[in-house]
Amino acid sequence: MTTIVTILTEGFADWETALLNAAAHAFYKVETRFATPGGKPVTSSGGMTVAGTLALEDLNVADYDAIIVNGGTIWQSPEAPDLTALLTAAKAQGKLIGLICDGTVAGAQAGVLDGIRHTSNGAGYLDFTGYGGASLYRDTPAAVSDGGVVTAAGTSPVSFMAAVMEGLGLADDNLSFYVGMHAAQFGKAA
Repeated sequence: MTTIVTILTEGFADWETALLNAAAHAFYKVETRFATPGGKPVTSSGGMTVAGTLALEDLNVADYDAIIVNGGTIWQSPEAPDLTALLTAAKAQGKLIGLICDGTVAGAQAGVLDGIRHTSNGAGYLDFTGYGGASLYRDTPAAVSDGGVVTAAGTSPVSFMAAVMEGLGLADDNLSFYVGMHAAQFGKAA
């Protein structure tokens, strides 16, 4: 069974991985797990409190097919957990890594974006991290997949969900329909 873990922190952005986890779990029978610092409850930017089922510090990369880092206010603060060991281990083991919004900050700081095409919340957004991948940045509203890493702006949860599902080998006609359903509100296909 495919298993993904989503890392949630205090102030996480509710909308960024909700579609991914809902579609993966409900329609594709993916086992979805959630990790928080210390396994403690965290409150989203929208005020929703979530009890983590796993402690971030205890994650074993080998147990998951994908490691997803949800964005939020913490990633640019001194309270941000250091994901370097976790993300470099995931990359070394060929696990899919998903980074959305400020989750890309954690990826840049860990060095996993240095040699791959990627995106984030805007050109220059990651420069403060001192990462080595600025020349590979793509300024696009859609998710970018390269080298087993999916990145997206916080405004792109639908394309992020689709790119992660594709990266897990789960893309099919149903996924295309689901993405098209969300794109319909803008009067165009995805």
